[in-house]
Amino acid sequence: MSWLETRWYNSLAPAPIFLRPLEALFKCLAGHKKKRDLISQWDAPVPVIVVGNISVGGTGKTPLTVYLVDQLKAQGYKPGIISRGYKSKAPQYPFDVSLAVSSDESGDEPYMLQRRCQCPVVIDADRRSAAEYLLSHYDCDLIISDDGLQHYRLARDIEIAVVDSERGLGNGHCLPAGPLREEPLRLKSVNYVVSNGGECAALPKGVVAYDMQLMPCFFHPCGWNSASSRSYPFNGFPYKKINAVAGIGHPQRFFNTLKSIVGAEVLGYPKPDHYSFSESDFNFADGVTVMTEKDAVKVSTLNLKNAWYLEVSAQLPDSFMSVLIEQLKHIANKKGNKRNG
Repeated sequence: MSWLETRWYNSLAPAPIFLRPLEALFKCLAGHKKKRDLISQWDAPVPVIVVGNISVGGTGKTPLTVYLVDQLKAQGYKPGIISRGYKSKAPQYPFDVSLAVSSDESGDEPYMLQRRCQCPVVIDADRRSAAEYLLSHYDCDLIISDDGLQHYRLARDIEIAVVDSERGLGNGHCLPAGPLREEPLRLKSVNYVVSNGGECAALPKGVVAYDMQLMPCFFHPCGWNSASSRSYPFNGFPYKKINAVAGIGHPQRFFNTLKSIVGAEVLGYPKPDHYSFSESDFNFADGVTVMTEKDAVKVSTLNLKNAWYLEVSAQLPDSFMSVLIEQLKHIANKKGNKRNG
């Protein structure tokens, strides 16, 4: 974690004064961009759910997206996912992630989503372009945008903002004085707030959040030994020393999870979010390597031995999906009538 990021989440340290003018400039430019995007906003013919956050770094958007796809498929929906494809090197955009030969082409999160969800995933920094491509190539009746809360050119029917219960909203300031892309009061205008890890005390007054827990499921082999090794339930991992590697937004949460579920020594090796791994990152003298599923998709071509990833699944109250599905039915009927009219 950088010095600045540490400062953002230190409750005893005020926002750096020398960054306040830049914060004011950031908010001004973001406000102008939002107004410009709203003028040219495109409304998709099917319901659009945006899963995003108002802060930089990992909050749990991707596990929530997986949860939504699984739940909505069970209800008979045919969802497709769109994403920016951060750090992707696709041959063209929009890009169908099912055509990617590795996570380098699509970015780590879209590659993982396509593999885990088994549904269409399209990437493009222009979410409207991604959505139009998705609808023209697949029979989808619902679009889920993984991230993109601040991408206002794409109209959205439902907004879900995810917050990290541990880190909250940091010092409450916008970039670069703080970690926020939008001010805390933005959470009052979204449809749902989901707090990853339990109750979040940093929410604005009057904002109620649904509790989301990331539940460990299995340890799966990855890299070189994936074809010859079996998986283990999360509470049956047999190894006694773990080198935990995480290139995600909040590595310490992953390390804490491992320490809580395995009776083993856990040594944490944090990396920057979306980090590109090489074999030299895994030169440990002893023990096994454990990483996140998002990291595992980036090491499949590396010659790693005794490497595993922990699969997790999001859990939310039943009331969350009940309310969401009722809202979706109303939106789908409204859009259907508009198309037929």
